[in-house]
Amino acid sequence: MNDVCCAVHAYDALKARFARIATIEEVAAILHWDTSVTMPAGSAPARGEQMATLAGLAHQLLTAPELAGHLEDAEERAGMLSAADRRNLALMRRKWLRATALPGDLVEATARAASACETAWRTARRESDFAAVAPLLAEVVRLMREQATALSAATGLAPYDALLDGFQPGLTDARLAEIFGPLEAALVRLLPRVLERQAAASEPVPLAGPFPVEAQRGLCRMLAERVGIDFATARLDESTHPFCGGTPTDTRITTRYREDDAAQAILGVLHECGHALYERNLPRDWARQPLGEAAGMAVHESQSLIVEMQACRSDAFLSWLAPRMWAAFGGDPAPYAPANLARLWRRVRLGFIRVEADEVTYPLHVILRWRLERALIAGELAVAELPGAWNEGMRALLGLEVPDDVRGCLQDIHWYDGAFGYFPSYTLGAMAAAQLYAAALAAVPEIPSRLAEGDLAPLVGWLREHVHAHGARHGFDDLLRAATGRPLDPAVFVAHLEARYLG
Repeated sequence: MNDVCCAVHAYDALKARFARIATIEEVAAILHWDTSVTMPAGSAPARGEQMATLAGLAHQLLTAPELAGHLEDAEERAGMLSAADRRNLALMRRKWLRATALPGDLVEATARAASACETAWRTARRESDFAAVAPLLAEVVRLMREQATALSAATGLAPYDALLDGFQPGLTDARLAEIFGPLEAALVRLLPRVLERQAAASEPVPLAGPFPVEAQRGLCRMLAERVGIDFATARLDESTHPFCGGTPTDTRITTRYREDDAAQAILGVLHECGHALYERNLPRDWARQPLGEAAGMAVHESQSLIVEMQACRSDAFLSWLAPRMWAAFGGDPAPYAPANLARLWRRVRLGFIRVEADEVTYPLHVILRWRLERALIAGELAVAELPGAWNEGMRALLGLEVPDDVRGCLQDIHWYDGAFGYFPSYTLGAMAAAQLYAAALAAVPEIPSRLAEGDLAPLVGWLREHVHAHGARHGFDDLLRAATGRPLDPAVFVAHLEARYLG
């Protein structure tokens, strides 16, 4: 077999193998959605075994001995491949390296432990009982430390860096310290000024409930459709923790409804729709290939936040949304005036809950979680000490006394599901969203006027061209450089906050 045929054969074999792995991961994604939305509680043990089996099967396919030879053959003759295929091949090597660093029994054990812990977390959260889930979380942390150590040995990264790298390639703890240190300092200076400015103004008029759940469902579905979600290949359901799951061709969005607070569901759905649009607009020609995946979770979070925070909390979009909210819920129309709605939804508060936090305080919630999770992985913080450390951190960062664990360390699903290293992506995403939105406005000046008509198509079109369609072709900073002319610049985010809240 000549060199060209050998390279093509090896690369084609790799593409077939990675497509099979991706299909298994799609099945796992649907089962994960089902676990959170429709699965009977008593079925959790069996579901844990199912998830562990799928994780183990995907791991076996990725670590099979013949893949090493295929990778070497294809890489030796990579010059015969297109630039896109070479990038795809490099991403295959990355996935293989991370997978072969982890023994199969560790992968299955972690999946099994995370499934059990997540199931127990739902009850513990409802009852604000950290002690009930602490032993299961301790096991998840133990297994994640093992994974971090193994990945560190294979990649040369520090253990926590190896976990960060799994969510946003190239991200390190040192880089986060460079970003979060100055950001925290800027927010500490900004927050009192914003609160003082708010205190000097009249209070916004609160929206008076109750807000019937059925009316919320109808409004949320309509908003998802306006953003660009086609429900021929999508669902909108309820779960304890809102998320966007499924696959690029089978979108599963969830939210949660409260009859005393419609904003939580409305803004939550808009946020998850940003995630969904990214997945649905990834390059179809590279479906089920590494190149056809998202560029990392910080990029993913930028897409949810550009929809929710940048576009849908803008004055233009709220001028369209406000009368439709009043039509859905009725009552006194005064609170639904666009200016009042803007003041309500852009109001800065010192609060306990990350997913309910405003743009100014939200990064401080993330910084707390970053500090705690790296301490857990380093073995510097025991799981039993987590509630106390959490409460101390909230006191230091926001001056709040946490009254119970449901408003403390039980509020987020991430650690109980084994997602250590994810939280920093939220704030990196917020920064990137501000930078991308500024670039989109400069390139497409009609975006605000179209948002005033409830039309996100010009913005989504720009994102599809400059972000979505590239898949994993670029790293985080390279993608931003191509789209905006520069890598991540936190000063753009701070300037956005100053303009919105002090301008």
